[in-house]
Amino acid sequence: QVQLVESGGGSVQAGGSLRLSCAAFGHTYSPNCMGWFRQAPGKGREGVATISSGGSTFYVDSVKGRFTISQDNAKNTVYLQMDSLKPEDTAMYYCAATYEGSWCSLAVYEYNYWGQGTQVTVSS
Repeated sequence: QVQLVESGGGSVQAGGSLRLSCAAFGHTYSPNCMGWFRQAPGKGREGVATISSGGSTFYVDSVKGRFTISQDNAKNTVYLQMDSLKPEDTAMYYCAATYEGSWCSLAVYEYNYWGQGTQVTVSS
């Protein structure tokens, strides 16, 4: 059974940085796509950044130039470096993975394995 184990997150002031990590366990193969999604109170879940097994990356416009997604294929681990954080980045952040397809889009429905979520709070 696939498990995604997240770490990182926390509270930071605007302009600060945080780093999230997510490791995938329990599958014979590495995920085709991994990504980070977030959900703020009262809002739907949105894609933040995704990365393919080949290293192609996709970002939502609101985080381009501030967030960087990367991976360690040997460890089946994906990272999200978040710099220049803003209060509007406050949300629960979820790691996700899929072993099917190769588009690695930001669409929530494309991912069938999810982590438990880690809270990111940015104060002004």
